[in-house]
Amino acid sequence: MTTQPTTANWLSIAALGLIWGATFMVVAIALEGYGPLTVACARTTLGAVALLALMAVLKRPLPDFTSQMRGYLIAIGLLNTALPFALLSWGQQFVPSAFAGISMAALPLFVLPLAHIFTDEKMSLRNTLGVIMGFVGAAVLIGPGVLQIGTGMEPLGQLACIAASISYAVSSIMTRRCPPIDPITMAALLLTVGSAALVPAMLIFEGVPAMGDARPTIAIIVLGFIPTALAALIRVATIRSAGAIFMTLVNYQVPLWSMVFGAWILSEVLPLRFFVALGLILLGLIISQWLSLKKLFARAQ
Repeated sequence: MTTQPTTANWLSIAALGLIWGATFMVVAIALEGYGPLTVACARTTLGAVALLALMAVLKRPLPDFTSQMRGYLIAIGLLNTALPFALLSWGQQFVPSAFAGISMAALPLFVLPLAHIFTDEKMSLRNTLGVIMGFVGAAVLIGPGVLQIGTGMEPLGQLACIAASISYAVSSIMTRRCPPIDPITMAALLLTVGSAALVPAMLIFEGVPAMGDARPTIAIIVLGFIPTALAALIRVATIRSAGAIFMTLVNYQVPLWSMVFGAWILSEVLPLRFFVALGLILLGLIISQWLSLKKLFARAQ
């Protein structure tokens, strides 16, 4: 049964939009001094430590580690932290931070059909038309460069960012279907799983990191505690309370903030296709979720 979003859910969406919108800029800064796997590993491990400590202080209960629960936690942990963090960090070496942010707007395009198949949140004709328009926007975002794979790293970086969005979408559906578990405990365990996967990957491919300059080091610390630990907690609680489709509303804000921070802080040059793509994706989201948006905003008035 679909849950009616509360005022707290709306505030959570607004906070996540700002936090995640700035994340791509912070990742770009962290990459100035560290490798992509080191950035992904550090933010995941710091986030895990922070939430495990919070879990202990608040005396949150551990779940019953049935085989089903273990399977969900491992799968969601890999798909919601380890894989997308690594893909985004790697991809952002070759694309503007704003591109990574806009690619996250494609997340609902993947969540909607997945939710239709695996949950009670079914797609209508309107949803389908919106998804099609959004995919056109994603194609415009990537541009013709994707057809030139093998001629440079930018097309692969673009595909890595899109793949991260798909990974997040699958994890959103699995989070909704996961057996009952305390949200703080779940967020902590998911980051722990992600850290357990990324630490050996970092050591194998990049080795033990050396202390970098202050700017990228501070960026990594910020990544660990704010967009990773805090945002993971907010995200899990919001999905379990209001549903995976409601959670996708954050993606209206993330690309806008990513473009603002990319242009303002990093002085990124944003090509026209970025704006066209964003417009198409957001229009697709509005079309696909129009009835839900009307109901939600009417209730908020």
